[in-house]
Amino acid sequence: MSQFLQRVEAALLKDRLLPRGKKILVAVSGGADSQVLLAALHSLADKYRWQLSVAHFNHRLRGRASQADESLVCRTAAQFSLPFFSGQADVARFARQAKISLEMAARRLRHEFLARIAREQKISTIALAHHADDQVELFFLRLLRGAGGAGLAGMKSGSPSPVDSKLRLVRPLLGFTKADLIEFAGEQNIAFREDASNLTANFLRNRIRNELLPLLQKEYQPGLNQTVLRLMEITGAETEWARQTAREWEQTSRRPDFAGLPVAVQRKVIQAQLHRLGLVSDFDLIEQLRLSVDKPVSVSATLAVARDTAGMIVCKEMAGTLFSGAQHRLKFTGQAGRVNFGGQEFRWQIRAGNPAISLAKPANREFFDADRVGGEIILRHWQTGDRFRPIGMKSAVKLQNLFVNAKIPAARRRSLVVAATAAGEIFWVEGLRIGEKYKLTSATRRQLCWGC
Repeated sequence: MSQFLQRVEAALLKDRLLPRGKKILVAVSGGADSQVLLAALHSLADKYRWQLSVAHFNHRLRGRASQADESLVCRTAAQFSLPFFSGQADVARFARQAKISLEMAARRLRHEFLARIAREQKISTIALAHHADDQVELFFLRLLRGAGGAGLAGMKSGSPSPVDSKLRLVRPLLGFTKADLIEFAGEQNIAFREDASNLTANFLRNRIRNELLPLLQKEYQPGLNQTVLRLMEITGAETEWARQTAREWEQTSRRPDFAGLPVAVQRKVIQAQLHRLGLVSDFDLIEQLRLSVDKPVSVSATLAVARDTAGMIVCKEMAGTLFSGAQHRLKFTGQAGRVNFGGQEFRWQIRAGNPAISLAKPANREFFDADRVGGEIILRHWQTGDRFRPIGMKSAVKLQNLFVNAKIPAARRRSLVVAATAAGEIFWVEGLRIGEKYKLTSATRRQLCWGC
């Protein structure tokens, strides 16, 4: 047995991933990683009496290349005399319809396919070919998206399927680098196909793999992969300690004072309760609840949550808030003025001169090109279907999507004030960036100073 296979076998035994006699569905894309995984498990199958099946999902993103991937996997399965199952979907179309990224759409459809095949074949274990390089990329991907400790800990060698908790995903190759897999493929003459889309800059993961990591390794830390993997291990262990301590605290009849718990444990206590309530437990919501006692926080138009002194989350029903049709037309007469709308006072001032003169921006003030805004504006509340182009964006997007990204609670959104031109185009939204079309430029001759 080769040294590579010995390492695979050792990893399987260490983490008890694949017991003897197990039926295993191996997810194979046709790339080096999954082709090596299939070959390794097939080499060990007789010794451990595993019953292997092969599953391939065609994402239909690369035309003939996608078909060639499927053909290779089909031939490999036939070569090993293994059952082969294939599926396909128009991932790009699904991503557009669901308004999610291609990566997210591909992952969701792929896991749904694997779960369906596993259930049909009465298989409870699905083997995936993720490796150490994938872990490092995932660390930076989640770091840039603001993940917490659980996210930064990365993938586990064994975990439930994201679409069916009764199915178990196993990742025997997490301890191997991509170079290890390529080397073994060369030694064993294992055929595989390269995915050309991995070289494009269209996806954030690709830019991390092809641009960020090489830069960090060359200029800052040659041993970056080992450093990150060690950090992920430490982060995972400490996060698990906080989670377990929070669980024990909840299950204790005479609980210690919530305020005396370590901050990490407090957060896990709140996060676990929100999860059981089916609520999204983002950092801002958790912190609001952790730092305030008996202060309701809106999580929808009809529901608020609060934390009591004992650390328990209490739900409070709220009356539904309808969209407000109130509006006010404001004419800029003179050089300055003020107006009351939506329970707030707004002040405005018209200033002559190039924007370069006004370097300091007072608190709660925004500056616009007064001539672009015009002499009359409309103040109103957000309405369904409203679109807005914030500064820095190439096109207008739905305000609803901006509110979601900014994590503004649903009940709060309908009370926010927007300012639109006389023609109805929104140039300012309370709490968000100013409109791109109405920003100050070198051509500006008059400035509108606006704020509350």
